[in-house]
Amino acid sequence: QVQLVESGGGLVQPGGSLRLSCAGSGFFFSGTTMSWVRQAPGKGLEWISTIDRGHLRTYSESVKGRFAISRDNAKSTVYLQMNSLKPEDTAVYYCAIGITRGRGTQVTVSS
Repeated sequence: QVQLVESGGGLVQPGGSLRLSCAGSGFFFSGTTMSWVRQAPGKGLEWISTIDRGHLRTYSESVKGRFAISRDNAKSTVYLQMNSLKPEDTAVYYCAIGITRGRGTQVTVSS
């Protein structure tokens, strides 16, 4: 079955960087559009970024210019490089295929 496993979260100071990873299995990874979404405390899911099988990338306005999505099909892994992090980026981050998500990884931005 489809499995998505996120990693790389943690505590970082404002202005810092983190790189999240998501390993996928149980599906044809290289032909699948992959996304990152997040959920801040007390809020709903927010779409962050998507990369399709042709490596076309799209971003929400809230992260454009600060975050970068990429994929390594040989490793069946999608990444999210997060720079210039802000306290409002604090959330659980999930990789997703449509409505299917992993368990997520916590990102906390705080001094």
